[in-house]
Amino acid sequence: MNHIIAILFVVLGYLIGAVPVGLLIVKRMTGKDIRMVGSGRSGATNVIRAAGMGAGLTTALLDLVKGALPIWLVKLVLPEWPWAHVLAGVFAVLGHNYSIFLREVVTNPQTGGTRTVLRGGAGGVTTVGGAIGLWAWTGAILVPTGAAILFGVGYASLATMSGGIMTTVIMVVRASQGSAPTAYVYYGLSCFALQLWALRPNIKRLLNGTERLVGWRAKRLTGKLTADPTALNRE
Repeated sequence: MNHIIAILFVVLGYLIGAVPVGLLIVKRMTGKDIRMVGSGRSGATNVIRAAGMGAGLTTALLDLVKGALPIWLVKLVLPEWPWAHVLAGVFAVLGHNYSIFLREVVTNPQTGGTRTVLRGGAGGVTTVGGAIGLWAWTGAILVPTGAAILFGVGYASLATMSGGIMTTVIMVVRASQGSAPTAYVYYGLSCFALQLWALRPNIKRLLNGTERLVGWRAKRLTGKLTADPTALNRE
């Protein structure tokens, strides 16, 4: 019976994660389709591009809850089943990245064939939410670190990947101390793998120096380009 309950919570985790709060907020505030803006993702960074900082922060908070809520629920019902906690959180991130509610039929212009694509975000904030669901104090580490990378360094993709990396490190330390189940380490590893897959184009741009900037660095570069259109080549 517990196995069936665990499976139901994993499915629930996916469905909660799949709720496209970024798309709904941007649509309500601006009438825009977030999939047609910037990166086309429904995460908080692209919401900031589409509808401003307030909309982005609201999206980030709700995406955080999407990661934490399934884990909190399954921990209430199956407190001694750490793998159920992990899978509910991982599937929430999977739902955020590949939402059944954001499915599209894409046509290949060369062959005329069609395929169904599931759109979403990159899972950074939802990963942090799940980490908070596993151990609340991770938020005190991950949230300020991610914000510092996002607005200080200026690369949203690096901030996203930091969530999976740091969650893994935190859970390795806690598991080695006997403070958390070893299974929790695999939450961080799985989410990091999902982030790497979702961010493949961003990683290529990071390597060739053309990744999008946000925060003060983006404003600084915009000012440079206004004064000197060739400044991008030297940034």
